[in-house]
Amino acid sequence: MPSLLTVLLNFRTAPMTLRAAEAALADMKATGGELVIVDNDSGDGSFEMLRDAADARGWTDGGRVRVVQAGRNGGFGAGNNHGIRAGLSDGTAPDYVYILNSDAFPDPGCINTLMAFLEQTPGAGFAGSHVRGEDDVTHCTAFRFPSIAGEFEGAVRTGIVSRLLKHAIVALPVPQSAQRVDWVAGASLMVRCSALHDIGLFDETFFLYFEETDLARRAANAGWETWYIPESRVVHIGSVSTGMKTWRRMPRYWFDSRRHYFVKNHGRLRYGLATAALISGAALWRLRCAVQRRPLRDPDHFLRDLIAHTFGLLPEPMPKTATPRSEDRT
Repeated sequence: MPSLLTVLLNFRTAPMTLRAAEAALADMKATGGELVIVDNDSGDGSFEMLRDAADARGWTDGGRVRVVQAGRNGGFGAGNNHGIRAGLSDGTAPDYVYILNSDAFPDPGCINTLMAFLEQTPGAGFAGSHVRGEDDVTHCTAFRFPSIAGEFEGAVRTGIVSRLLKHAIVALPVPQSAQRVDWVAGASLMVRCSALHDIGLFDETFFLYFEETDLARRAANAGWETWYIPESRVVHIGSVSTGMKTWRRMPRYWFDSRRHYFVKNHGRLRYGLATAALISGAALWRLRCAVQRRPLRDPDHFLRDLIAHTFGLLPEPMPKTATPRSEDRT
């Protein structure tokens, strides 16, 4: 049986994290393995609550569950890296790492299905689950890599453009069978550790957003595949740690992460072209909305903030309230 480490990252959501841990441990009866809960420096008593609850429930007996403190809130990637580096309790590295959001709850067989797929598919480095909300509505979690054309299509939101640029649309139709994709969301993600050995862990420059995209791109460049596995299913509430569902304005770190992703993977010229495509698409969408008197449905000041960030004029810090991306509205 291959060895498994489940990493569960908490930030000020201790009761929800315990619920996710219970679901993960129940599903791990079929796979074995250990669970490490990482508190991302919540500063609200979450670490102590999680530690005491894990002890009281007997989870920590024999090292099956550990609760660790990251010591700083470096974001999603940094927190998960802390858990991955913790390894198994005997000091060895696992064969697989399963990354689970603190507001995600695996169905029976979810974890084993992902691990079995990677066992049977040597070229696959990553496998992600079918994700649905508590209302049973499927979430879009399978994607193409961002591109210049994709940035324009996503911003202009016009049928004829989408048909012409259909091969650049970032959000894929939900696959009905196992399908190779560019990247999958990290709410329920199985990772082959030998792939991480080849490419490294999450880039901690990303605080939030684009970190899974970057990891999958580095994996693809190294010859590792990413797959979407619809038979592996998980319920995901979404935006609990970030408060994203109450945001009215995109946070500064979204703009920073987007820039870092494009510059790192495509260079400054293509970052500039992708941003110009996004700006022009967003401007055309605004013009269309004005002419047709339809709601804009964009974050407050999004276009202005994007332009300001591009030219280094975005104030620091951004407001704490922001509006989620369209694919996160569930």
